[in-house]
Amino acid sequence: MSCCVLQITGLIFGGVGMLGTLAATAMPQWRVSAHVDANLVVFESIWEGLWMDCISQLGLRLQCKLYDSVLALPPPLEALRALMCLAVLLAIVAFLTAIVGVKYSQPSKEGPQVVSTFILAAGVAFLLTGSLALVPVSWTGGGIVRDFYDPAVPVPLKRELGAALYVGWASSALLLAAGAMYCHVWGRAGSHSHPWLAARAALPRAGALGVHAYV
Repeated sequence: MSCCVLQITGLIFGGVGMLGTLAATAMPQWRVSAHVDANLVVFESIWEGLWMDCISQLGLRLQCKLYDSVLALPPPLEALRALMCLAVLLAIVAFLTAIVGVKYSQPSKEGPQVVSTFILAAGVAFLLTGSLALVPVSWTGGGIVRDFYDPAVPVPLKRELGAALYVGWASSALLLAAGAMYCHVWGRAGSHSHPWLAARAALPRAGALGVHAYV
């Protein structure tokens, strides 16, 4: 019963994490303009994302523009794009694998080894996805904090942490939690699906008891 609850909970966490990773990839609020010191332009905010930059004026008017050329993008931005796109694809694969694992975990003609294989695949995929999504988000966040406290960076170029970064961190945490749950379920199912392991572990004890009885 506890394994079934963990599987359903992991599926929910994985689904929410998948949607969050997709949202963080598409959101333009990765880097948000900071209003500090002499920067008095507070009626508009600049958003910088992976695919576009936007200007929000008092939250009433929003103008966004896609980046003109992919080849003209700086290499770090291209790397962030690639990592997040790969994380989204891997999250979809992990979520579909988790659905199959939960389906075959119900009593059926398939043996427990099939269930353990799907559950393990989903757990590993969720762990990889969470780690993969965590890298670009943390990399961007660290760069923003470093530039914010760097006196050599002009004030108009300072940025703050955008909402997309928080969504990415939360999604990574959910994906890692889902992966840990599925790996735990697989471990428990694997120990129950191989009774010969328990019998083999009991052999030394039985032998010792036989020796004592003989003496």
